[in-house]
Amino acid sequence: MFSRITIASARPSVTVVGVTSDGKTVPSAHAKVQAVADALDTPGFAGDSGEVLAAGPKHVLLGLGASDAVTPATVRAAAAKLVKALDRRKDKGIDIDLSAGFPKKRAEVEALGRAFAEGLAIANWRVDRFDGAATRRQPRGGALAIDSRDADFRDGLRRGLVLGDAVNHARAIGATPPNICNPAWVAAQARRLARETGLKCTVIDHAKAKRMGMGGLVTVGHGSESKSCLIHLAHVPRKRARGAKGKKLVLVGKTLTYDTGGYSLKVNNGMKGMKYDKMGGCAVIGAMKAIAELDLPVEVHALLAAAENMVSGDSMRPDDIITMYNGVTVEITNTDAEGRLVLADALTYAEKHLGATAIIDMATLTGGVVVALGHFCAGWFCNDEGLSRAIEAASAESGERLWKLPLWKEHRDFMRGQHADLINSNPARSAHPIQGAAFLSYFVDEKTPWAHIDIAGVGNVDSASDLFVAGPTGWGVRLLTDWAEGETK
Repeated sequence: MFSRITIASARPSVTVVGVTSDGKTVPSAHAKVQAVADALDTPGFAGDSGEVLAAGPKHVLLGLGASDAVTPATVRAAAAKLVKALDRRKDKGIDIDLSAGFPKKRAEVEALGRAFAEGLAIANWRVDRFDGAATRRQPRGGALAIDSRDADFRDGLRRGLVLGDAVNHARAIGATPPNICNPAWVAAQARRLARETGLKCTVIDHAKAKRMGMGGLVTVGHGSESKSCLIHLAHVPRKRARGAKGKKLVLVGKTLTYDTGGYSLKVNNGMKGMKYDKMGGCAVIGAMKAIAELDLPVEVHALLAAAENMVSGDSMRPDDIITMYNGVTVEITNTDAEGRLVLADALTYAEKHLGATAIIDMATLTGGVVVALGHFCAGWFCNDEGLSRAIEAASAESGERLWKLPLWKEHRDFMRGQHADLINSNPARSAHPIQGAAFLSYFVDEKTPWAHIDIAGVGNVDSASDLFVAGPTGWGVRLLTDWAEGETK
């Protein structure tokens, strides 16, 4: 794969020519190029989305599919296939012309440019940081320079590379194994990101969290040698958009660097892959990177509730009763329902100290949402219609799909306890993906717009696709960034 992808003019470069499948149409500027004309007559080449075909030494044809079916999603997937072909060809630079498939609205052209760059960047990533002396992987090649003569498409490319890089940043943290990645390591990564991007970073360590009364965050990490912490990243722009004045957006990420399940121990290989229980926090980190680099004119805060759920003599036990940061008492019925405990204290912190005007938390929270929705989309819950519309718009723009689930009074009552105010998990599995959201609702003021997004099914994938290698996906980085930008309008 390429070591990096940049927007720059390169010589020599290869022209990537978009071909629509209806009539195998190419942009007029290339229709008379003999190598292109000859390639279009190649038996079996139909211009279907993602088809890649060399047209002499200076042109590559990229199928876009039917002209009326060209979307950011299809272009993103086609670019993902293209980057692998370019890597095999050892190309160093490309000039992109997909105008045969351009829509009439120029704003939509920019969206295609963004999707194209995202596809290149995301598909170019792999987990190779830990390759050793016995690796069979080829080392990464040099840089790939990309360019386009269409100004709107080029603007989209620029934004897409920022977002793709932020997604890959989240994936790199997500892929880091637990013998390296613990709460203190995540805090160090947050501080480093702050130095590089101009974000502000503060860390509430275990001792301070204990003094403050964060019973959930402290208790979950009590059994680990690497204690819990609450990491706060802040993007405070010098200028705010008119639509962003008075807004303080807060992103909260579950950052369980490893989850054994505690005394409710995961069995039957259930622990394998639990380094991905931090992908909510990784998505939030990636979003903050993109928000800072795009310098969005809106104030955005991120809270990473970082902990490691381990087994020791100091670990929480089923039947323990703890007091949360907002004074609510919780009976532990399942030590493997730990993510909601750390998130709850972070939500309270957002209310008490940040003056949040809207909160989105993101977490790999429940196996139930995977059973319900699989790996096709995330499940989510929201208490505010305006926020719901904004998140749905961000989902449509980013291509990261969601399915809304109900959160009723009956669900909240289902989390009431006999010996404490709440139980962290109802022994009855009924409404399992909703239980986590119902629990968290007790830690957000009902007047504060709040959404909970459960990414347990989409935070990582077991097998490779055109866009993703097996491993972490960085799901949510683009959605959260698009939501924040939408709040500036």
